[in-house]
Order: sequence, then C-alpha cells, then structure tokens
Amino acid sequence: RREAELANRAKTQFFAAASHDLRQPLHALGLFAEALRQKSKRDDETTQLINSINASVDALDGLFSELLDITKIDSGGVEARPADFALDEVFRKIKLHFEPIAFEKGLQLKVRGGHRHAHADPLLVERIARNLTANAIRYTNDGGVLVCARTRGSKLLLQVWDSGVGIREADRERVFDEFVQLRDAGVAADAQQRKGLGLGLSIVRRLSALMNAPLSLRSRSGHGTVFTLELPQGRARPAAEPQPRSSAPPGLTLERRLVVMIEDDPAVKSGLEVLLESWGASVIAFDSLQACRQWAQAAEPSMLQPDLIIADYRLESGHTGIEAIRALREMADRPIPAIVVTGSVLSSHEREAGEHDFHLLVKPVVPGRLRAMIAFKLGLR
Repeated sequence: RREAELANRAKTQFFAAASHDLRQPLHALGLFAEALRQKSKRDDETTQLINSINASVDALDGLFSELLDITKIDSGGVEARPADFALDEVFRKIKLHFEPIAFEKGLQLKVRGGHRHAHADPLLVERIARNLTANAIRYTNDGGVLVCARTRGSKLLLQVWDSGVGIREADRERVFDEFVQLRDAGVAADAQQRKGLGLGLSIVRRLSALMNAPLSLRSRSGHGTVFTLELPQGRARPAAEPQPRSSAPPGLTLERRLVVMIEDDPAVKSGLEVLLESWGASVIAFDSLQACRQWAQAAEPSMLQPDLIIADYRLESGHTGIEAIRALREMADRPIPAIVVTGSVLSSHEREAGEHDFHLLVKPVVPGRLRAMIAFKLGLR
C-alpha cells in the first residue's frame, strides 16, 4: 500500500512539473504576440496573423489541460475520497476562476445553493463543476450560466445550466466520448467553441464514475443545456454569505496605473512587461523575491502604492509569489489587488488564493483573459 501511495504521489508531482514546464514557453509566446499586435494596429494583415498565434496558444493551453487530466485519471492517479462538505467552497472557487472569463464574454455567471452539503469527494466534485462550467461558458454567446445545487429526496443535485447552443438528441450520448466536440450540434460552432480535444465531458464522466455518481443532461438544440450530477446529501452546516456579482467590461486602459511584477523566467518577464506597457501601465519588474524586497525597503513611500501586483507562483530557491504579495502589502499597509500566475495544476494553489485574497491564472495566460482579469481586479467597467 505504501508503495502504491508513493507511486501515486510521484505521478502527481510529475504531472504538476510537466504542466508548469510545458506551459512556460507558451505563456511567453502569447505575451510577445499580443504586445506585437498592440504595436501593429494599423497593419491589418499583421494583426490577423498575430490574432491567429494568440488563438493557437489558447488552444494549446486547453489541449495540455485535457491531456494531463485524462492521463492522470486513466493511470490510476485519481482516487475518490468521500466526505461531508459544504458546496459553498466549491462555488466560491467556481466564481473566483470563471467570473472574469464570463465577464470577458459579456455573460452572467450565477451560483445558487451553496449552503447545501454533499457526501462525496470534494476535489472531484469541484473538478466536475469546473469542466461543466467551462463547457457551458464556451458554448454560450448570449445570456449566462447558472451553477446551482438543490435537493431531491435524499439526493443532492449539482447542476450547470446554460443558455447556449444546445445539444441535439442524437448527440446526447456521444458527447461524453473522447474526442467528440459539439461543432455539429445543430448550431454552427465558432472558433472559440472548436478549441480543445473534446475530452472535457469525457473527463467529467470518468470522475463521476469514480464516485458512483449518476450524470445526466437535458438539452434543446439552440436553447441551452443542463448537466446534472447526483450526489448523496451530507450533514448540514451554517450557510455561507452570497458572493457579489459583476457585469461585463469594455476595453482596458492602464494609463497612470502602477503595476509591480515578479517573474523569474526572462522570456515571460520581458513579454509581460512589454504587454502591460503597451496597455499604458507603468511597470516595475523583478526577477526574484529578494530583488522585490530590496526595492520595497529602499523605495519612496509613493512608489509603495502600486495599483496591482502580478506574480509568478514559483520563484527562485523555493520561494513563491505569495511571499512577494504579502511583503508588498505589509509595507504598503493595504490589501493591494493581486494576480498570481502559475503553470501548475495543483488544487492547493486555489486554496491559497482564497486564503491570501488574490486571483489565480494558469499558464499560458491568453492576453485577453489577463486583460479581463486586470479589469475585474481594478473595477474597470
């Protein structure tokens, strides 16, 4: 048993490291491409080529995520560990991650029923909810997405509703198969909807099977879809307070905004710095926690009031971007808005995001998503 646990732990560490290392150059490529697009606005042909590069980077991000997830599941690296838990924490993470993405598309993302409790594996339930929410946002162009929980007898129903393109009846079984996409679901799919390998719902089916949790869908082509995961109810606990709601943003300008950036990869650091400056920001960039601390200790008080901190999660010598954020916030004596960028897929990073009040972006960060996240953090409408 101990050998099996060590093997599973080694698999988890391998997938986390592989994810980070594979995504790092893609992240830099996307940043440089977007910065070049900003400088080539009058050249329509160049702009179109750069937009294609950005779209390819975004697609590769989805491919890596799907392949790493399904390989880990099929290799036995995922095990169901049921427990009683409150859905409010799962829903909080869904809002934390997906609200800026919905915000960018002009969609409303609502969550309801977070006070409910389930008896299941909370990590697997969260991953299922994430995949279903991502799928709903991808295939919805108008209206919104609702993630909710309700009870039926002794069961708890976790549902994701959308007002998207829908799924025709003939396709409702095969959408859970590998490499199936909804491009022929009765409504023409756009480029955003064709991204990925078509593994998202297959991953959902595998995870639900690990928990012996029935999974179903209802849909009308052209009118939207609802996915339902059926779980045992858990023990009741106090309800969580509802989260605030945001609406959709226009474009972004960072003129007269000061951004402090901590990134130890030279290519990513350079690309992000150029991109932020092309959006009008003043940028102070560091390649280590030590350099950031030295600057903060010697800087003028006015410089210790940045509008935003963007930090890589994994820095030199085992340090993290969270340490840099905490140091800058302590010296500024206020909760400076912060974004942490990571190439890892470990769920512990999201727990840290909630504990330390920052938002998390997974590399490679598509510039449009970064722009939406910055607008969201700074309250730009």
